[in-house]
Parts: sequence; C-alpha cells; structure tokens
Amino acid sequence: MLSRFGLLALSALSFGPSVLPAQGQQPPRCDTPAHRQFDFWVGDWVVMSGSDTAGTNLVTLVEDGCILHEHWVGSKGGTGQSFNFYNRADGKWHQLWVDNGGNVLTLAGTYADSALRYAGETTRRNGNVIMQELSFTKNTDGTVRQFWRSSNDGGATWTVAFDGLYRKRK
Repeated sequence: MLSRFGLLALSALSFGPSVLPAQGQQPPRCDTPAHRQFDFWVGDWVVMSGSDTAGTNLVTLVEDGCILHEHWVGSKGGTGQSFNFYNRADGKWHQLWVDNGGNVLTLAGTYADSALRYAGETTRRNGNVIMQELSFTKNTDGTVRQFWRSSNDGGATWTVAFDGLYRKRK
C-alpha cells in the first residue's frame, strides 16, 4: 500500500513538473523570437561529410513549435534522435541526443551570429570525461554546417568528431 507521500511522488512523476498556468491564464507559448532561432535547421536533409554522404536527417517542429525533433539515419547504419528546445527559464538551448547504440549526449548553448553553439560533457564507463562542442551554422545559400569537436584532456587539445554540410532533399 502506498503512503500519502508515495501517492504524491507518483502524481509528480506522472504529470511532470508543476508548470501549469494559474487558473484562467493561458499557458506560455513557444512563439517568441528566441524560440524560433533554430528553425533554420528544420527540414529534410542529405548530410555530406566532404564528398561522402554521411546520412539523412529529418528535423521537424513538434509540440506546438516547442521542440525541434531530429531523426538521423547514418549511411553506415547508425540511427539516432535528438530533442532540441529553448528553455525560457535559463535562456539557453538544450539538446538531448540518444542513438541506437545507447549513447547519450546532453548539451546546452546559445544562438548568436547565425549559429547555435552547444557544449556539454559525457562521462565514459571508466570515468573519463569528454568535453563536447557542437555548432550549427546557417549558411547564406540555405545549407547548414554542423561542426562537432571533442576533447578528452580538459580542452587542451580537440579532435573533430564530425564536420557535415546539410543540403535540403529535393
């Protein structure tokens, strides 16, 4: 039998954090200019890495425009999805990525100068911390460049993990 505390805890887990507006008020919307900063990434893309096709990526707006949902299919069989959203509470963009190998990446960042720049850290099973930096840049020709680099020595040296160019599928 659940205690009152247990029932309250289950209620909180079932309905998420209490962010509902006061009675009679409209819920906040995701239609501010800040929420639209990353819309340049929305589309159906072929992604190139140099002269090689790296994969395809379908990026859609969901939840009334509050989330950019990425659906990645790599040319070598890897797949993954990310959820990208602007958090009005901290004024930052956040990304949660999970792939078919169970790899998880959690990032936060900001938009400036036609680019969204994310940073975060991942911890390997052996305890090593890997710093991650990703940027998505809107190019004048409608393409998008994703540049991802990582460091396993606290930022002393960096390795390019991915450098891709997104072109809209015809």
